[in-house]
Amino acid sequence: MDLQPKQEGSTIVLSPAGRIDHTHADAFKLALDPHLADCRKDGAPLVIDFSNVNYISSIGLRALMVAIKQVKAQGGRMVLAALQPLVLEVFTISRFDMLFEIFPDRAAALAAVTVAP
Repeated sequence: MDLQPKQEGSTIVLSPAGRIDHTHADAFKLALDPHLADCRKDGAPLVIDFSNVNYISSIGLRALMVAIKQVKAQGGRMVLAALQPLVLEVFTISRFDMLFEIFPDRAAALAAVTVAP
């Protein structure tokens, strides 16, 4: 899966597209892993822009859960942006909205990670 990484200031923005389901979750995780290694206390924060993701399954949620645990253990920051209504509903029902910082759009997410904590 191509995450289309883009550097915006000191932040890395990843933009997955399509479905993150049983068929694509391994590719999503493999594409995400190199970016997680750099998401440390003094490294670049990550924004994952979900505006082009129309579905996420439990295995996709699991990949994100593993990712956020790694990032938090490293002292980094990873946030999510622009979740489509169905994807946001899955996050809410599964209570993953409590695990992640979720922003309505990419600009809000970038503003949040740019501001000193």
